[in-house]
Amino acid sequence: MAWSQDEERMLAMIERHLTDEDPKLAARIESFNHRVERREHGGRRRPADPSADGAGSRWPRRSTLIITLSWVLIVVLITALLIMALQHNAAALAL
Repeated sequence: MAWSQDEERMLAMIERHLTDEDPKLAARIESFNHRVERREHGGRRRPADPSADGAGSRWPRRSTLIITLSWVLIVVLITALLIMALQHNAAALAL
């Protein structure tokens, strides 16, 4: 993304003020920027093309599995609760 000269000047001014006021925070932000750049340019991340990774592309990610299993568990529990509630109401009406 191209920045205009005014935007670049403003960002440089903000960076100078931040470095003067809180050098520890400025160092942490700089370290974070370096880590993000490393990940974007081939760090420990998965390849963007799933077909490039042979066996790894067969299975979904762990987070996807956890979320799916959580939703299944929620549905099962709500279903069990509804069945119990309906049976209880039916028994109460029969009396």
